[in-house]
Amino acid sequence: MSIDGLPPLREVIATHGIAARKSLGQNFLLDLNLTGKVARAAGPLEGFTVIEVGPGPGGLTRALLMQGADRVVAIERDERCLAALAEIGAHHPGRLDVVSGDALDTDFAALAGGRPAKIVANLPYNIGTELLVRWLTPPAWPPFWSSLTLMFQREVAERIVARPGGGAYGRLGVLAGWRTEARIVFDLPPQAFVPPPKVTSSVVHLEPRAAPADADVTMLGRVTEAAFGQRRKMLRQSLKRIGGDALLAATGIDGTRRAETLSVEEFAALARALAG
Repeated sequence: MSIDGLPPLREVIATHGIAARKSLGQNFLLDLNLTGKVARAAGPLEGFTVIEVGPGPGGLTRALLMQGADRVVAIERDERCLAALAEIGAHHPGRLDVVSGDALDTDFAALAGGRPAKIVANLPYNIGTELLVRWLTPPAWPPFWSSLTLMFQREVAERIVARPGGGAYGRLGVLAGWRTEARIVFDLPPQAFVPPPKVTSSVVHLEPRAAPADADVTMLGRVTEAAFGQRRKMLRQSLKRIGGDALLAATGIDGTRRAETLSVEEFAALARALAG
C-alpha cells in the first residue's frame, strides 16, 4: 500500500490497463510525493471545490484529497480510467465527483456549484493552452475560480509568465498578465512522468487581479492577434488591417515599435481605441 492506503499508481495502471496514450496527451505523474507538491502549490484547499482536468489514474486526485480538499471534481474523457477513479471515490466517500467527458465541452463554472473554486491539473498537453485562454477570457471578471495551478510544458509556462521585451512574450503573456498574477512555481524533469515527455514541465500558479486594466476581451484578442501575428514588423504595419494608424494616433503609441515592446496597459489602450 502507498501513503494514502490505496494501491501504488503503477499497480493501478497495471490492474486497469491504463497505458498512457499519446493521442490523449497523457503523461502520468506517478510519484505521490510530487503530486503532493503540486497540490500544495495551490494553497489551502479546505472550503473549495477543486476542479481537476485529466486525472488519469488519479495520482493528483489522491494528493488533492490528502491535502484536505473537501470536494474534488475530476473531468476525464478516457473511460479506461473511470474504474480507478471510482476506487479513489470509495476510499474518500462523498468527496470525489468524476465527470466522464471532454473538458473542452465542460461548463466549469457550473461544476463549481456556486462555491469558491480552484482549478488544479496536470493538463493534457494537447488542450492545455486552449483551456487556459478560456479561463482567462470570460466576459465577466473576476472569474468563478480563485486560482489556477496548472502544469504545462516549460516553453508554454514561460510564455504565460513572460513580460515585455522577451522572445517568449506574446498573446498568452498579455492575456495572463492582463487579468492575473502568474508565476512559475517549480519544474519537473521528463523522468518524473510515465512515459517521459521530451521536455521539462512546469507548474504555473495564477491568481486573478481584482481590477485589471479596462479593456473589452474581444477587442484585446483582435489587437494581440494582429500585433503578434506579424511580430517582426512595426506596429504601423502589423495593425494595418484593423485600422492601425487611427489606433496608434488615439493612444500615442509610436508606430515604429514592435509588439513585444508593448506593456499590457498599452495593449489595453489599443483595445479601448478599437472598441471606439
